[in-house]
Amino acid sequence: MKVVLFAGGKGTRISEESHLKPKPMIEIGGKPIIWHIMKHYSAYGHNEFIICLGYKGHLIQEYFMNYFAHHTDVTVDLNNNQVNFHNSYSEDMKVTLVDTGLDTMTAGRLKQVQKYIDSDFMLTYGDGVCDIKINELVDFHNNHGKIATMTATQPGSRFGVMEFGENDIIEAFLEKPKESGAWINGGFFVLKPEVFNYLHDDADDIMWERQPLEDLAKEKELVAFKYQGFWKCMDTLRDKEELEQLWETDPKWKAW
Repeated sequence: MKVVLFAGGKGTRISEESHLKPKPMIEIGGKPIIWHIMKHYSAYGHNEFIICLGYKGHLIQEYFMNYFAHHTDVTVDLNNNQVNFHNSYSEDMKVTLVDTGLDTMTAGRLKQVQKYIDSDFMLTYGDGVCDIKINELVDFHNNHGKIATMTATQPGSRFGVMEFGENDIIEAFLEKPKESGAWINGGFFVLKPEVFNYLHDDADDIMWERQPLEDLAKEKELVAFKYQGFWKCMDTLRDKEELEQLWETDPKWKAW
């Protein structure tokens, strides 16, 4: 099953790094976060990717066009411009890179890659990692028969909370508990090609998360895959630092 990745946004909330590179290219453990996402899908046998480019998309394009060089030792003979690669390293992946425009909204980005879609496919964002078992998500989608499946998750609070005992004596600290029952869009969609019927001619100016998903919901064609495992979106520098720490100690999303 093909996997579409949104990778065109400007990432303004993590501008400390995104002023130099697109958000999906910000590194966790020395590798772009988009690499982590793709490796996760690949671990479940989904190796064909379509990346929707926008802001500084040429840097993502350069990374994949020179992927081999980025992951191996290279000898460059400056006398004759001959390049020799050592320690052969490759991935069982096929990547289609599509320039979907600098200011295009997410619905428009998705519509522009329709020509590369011919069957059910997956869609997610280029800035979030999760330990979701992709095969279980796909099975869930196939079983309910609706057009769209959206992974719903409950993000942890940014702050730890205290547990009180008698006379307000603090008994324990709870680290980043789940919010008060609220579920949010966690990405990791599975979609039928019929979803493109919900992308109108003005899709370039529309967010995928608004009119298309709202219309699918109204017609009862959108089903939530409720997931309570690990999920983390890299919105801010603090999020990046937390993911870096997890990568060094307990990379929950690493399925490969």
